[in-house]
Parts: sequence; structure tokens; C-alpha cells
Amino acid sequence: MAIPDTAFEHVPELLGKITQPEDSRLRLSLDDYETVDANARAEGRPEGWRLSHEEREARRKAFLEQRPGRDLWVLAYGSLIWDPSINVTRFRRATLSGWCRRFCLDQPFGRGSADNPGLMMAIDRRDPDDFCVGVAMLIPADRVETETTYLFRREMMTGAYKPGFFEMATPQGPIMAMAFCVNRQNERYRNLPEPEIARRIALASGPVGTNIEYLENLVADFDTLNIADPHIRHLLDVTRDNLPEPSAHNNGSRI
Repeated sequence: MAIPDTAFEHVPELLGKITQPEDSRLRLSLDDYETVDANARAEGRPEGWRLSHEEREARRKAFLEQRPGRDLWVLAYGSLIWDPSINVTRFRRATLSGWCRRFCLDQPFGRGSADNPGLMMAIDRRDPDDFCVGVAMLIPADRVETETTYLFRREMMTGAYKPGFFEMATPQGPIMAMAFCVNRQNERYRNLPEPEIARRIALASGPVGTNIEYLENLVADFDTLNIADPHIRHLLDVTRDNLPEPSAHNNGSRI
């Protein structure tokens, strides 16, 4: 099943630029989790680093019991925009007030290491004047059970995020949508000043790549969709100022 072209009516900039669910490497099966676990052991992650399948499913079912309708809107504010990994029937530009994107989760793997952890992004509540502009995606009622199973496998692998329902503004009218917010009770949560955030992002790298690559890709994606996020754009400028100087051993010689 592919996301139909009609889904992009209100966000035409995304048409042809997202990864279809059947092609997504993030539409995880239980067999895929065996690979995830093997990679985690190779990276040295401790036992119990992720939620068990039973705990994750219990959280998903309890959360869905609170949903305000049969259809389900989901806010995408990062990689979900470009690789939703779920089947949806409609996209809208959406604004969540009172929350903003922050690099606030320790990332000692992926784009960081135990010795030099990077930071992962979530939305956090810091200032009532904050806002987060993203893309809301609609899961139709008959697909909610199946698609949220895949969505929670991806977003709720650990307890670092906490789903919630929020009213959001869209050009087509207000909606009630779910969003994965940071879980401040999680041991990976960090409330760091911007200079320290920039320093860590500038220096961190891991098997997936560098931490700054993710930030640069994020800002490039915002440019494509004309998304306003002054905090993230300023963070990129500060982070680039923190990049280490090229190695003195690299003098241009090809020997």
C-alpha cells in the first residue's frame, strides 16, 4: 500500500520526496528487532536498553484508549516528515503551541558514542511562547491498529519519548493530534544550555554518522517546506562555530 498522491493536496512540497512505507527501513517487523538487538550488543548497549515488546504494546493500547476519535492525526516534526514509515491518507502543515524542538536526549550510540555522546531531538516544553511547526499525518480508522503498531515500534523503542494528544492549528482548521514528546523522567533527558548543546553536536559521531549531519539535514528539510524554527536554525550556526579545526596532519598531501 502506497501513500496516494491525493494525500499531498495541502503540502505539495512533499509529493515525490518522501520514502513510501513499503520502502522504509524504519517500518520495523519483530524480525527486524532481532537485527536491532544484535547491533545494540555490538555497540555495547546495556541489557534492558529498550522496552520489551509486551511493555511497548501495553503502552500503545492504553494510549489509544484516550484518542478523541476513530481516525488518528500524528504530528511529524523530524525524520517522520520524510520517512513516515506508516500508511496515511492526508498531510497538513500543523503548529503546536507551547512546545519546541530541542536536542535534549543523550545519544551514546547511532550518531554518538559512550565516550563522546551526541544529542537526539525531541519536542520539549520550556516557554509558553514556544511553537513547533511540523506536518500532521492522518491515519484512517481502519488502519489505526496496524499503523500505530509500526509507529510505536519505531518511536517507542525506548522510554525516551512520551506520546500525548494536543490541539494543533492547521490552515484547514484545528485538529487534535498525537505527538511524541520528550519524557523528562527518562535517564537520557538533558536540559543543557545552547553552547553545550552545540559543542556536543559538533564533536559527536558514531556508526550512523556525525551528529551535525542530522542537524544540517533537518535545516535543509525546513527550507524545502518553508518551516520556521528560529531556535534550530540558530543552533546550527552556533554548532558550526564549534566544529574542530582540520587536523594538522592533513596538509593536502596525497602521499
